[in-house]
Amino acid sequence: MRLYYELHGSGGPGEPPLVLLHGGGSTFETSFADVIPALSRSRQVIVYDRQGHGRTADVDRPFSFRQSAEDAVALLRQLGVSRADFMGFSNGGQIALEIALSHPEVVRKLVIESAMFSRDGVDPAFWAGFDHARLEDMPGELQEAYRQVAPRPDDLPTMFRKSVDQMKSFEDWTPEQIRSIRAPTLVLLGDRDVVRPEHGVALYRLLPDAQLAILPNTDHRAICHPPPWLPTLITTFLDAPAG
Repeated sequence: MRLYYELHGSGGPGEPPLVLLHGGGSTFETSFADVIPALSRSRQVIVYDRQGHGRTADVDRPFSFRQSAEDAVALLRQLGVSRADFMGFSNGGQIALEIALSHPEVVRKLVIESAMFSRDGVDPAFWAGFDHARLEDMPGELQEAYRQVAPRPDDLPTMFRKSVDQMKSFEDWTPEQIRSIRAPTLVLLGDRDVVRPEHGVALYRLLPDAQLAILPNTDHRAICHPPPWLPTLITTFLDAPAG
């Protein structure tokens, strides 16, 4: 598979880059366009479209969080990056958790945005919705973003179906697994997010070294268009010495 990626900004000597992991059914622009300029002012930011999303063409395998984690680590190895910070939104947050568990040596810090570690992190109706999900239910802005940049725009129904199947097969991480993550972590979500605030608090409590930020009056889509102070909060967390 050939991953499409971009490098933004530059960091100081020896400073790890920040890898942004976009949400399901998205491109890196739809998840992070509003924060890339600010985040890349003082560090190198690596963005890419994962398998079957955006400018990265699909290959003959299902979508999975585990495989996406392996793809991210393979990209870093290709770029000669041994250690990085990771910020993942929604499905990208789940991928970041998987990277921290399967490849802890490559992770310095984590920002987990609007993501869950177990199925009880969202309302049961969320899961029931996948049983009858249709392409028409996919937000129009995400459909249009895909069609504008995908090497094979007609693959949109396949991308949608694989994304649904990935979520239907979601498996919890155990509390013991989450407690094993040693990387300093910022847990970030909206108070009206798909992920329940109580779940964000639970993740924050389980992680050995964590901070928590819940944005007011913010849902799952609005958090991708955050207030201008959010990148400052994120960079302050990333710039602080890592214990």
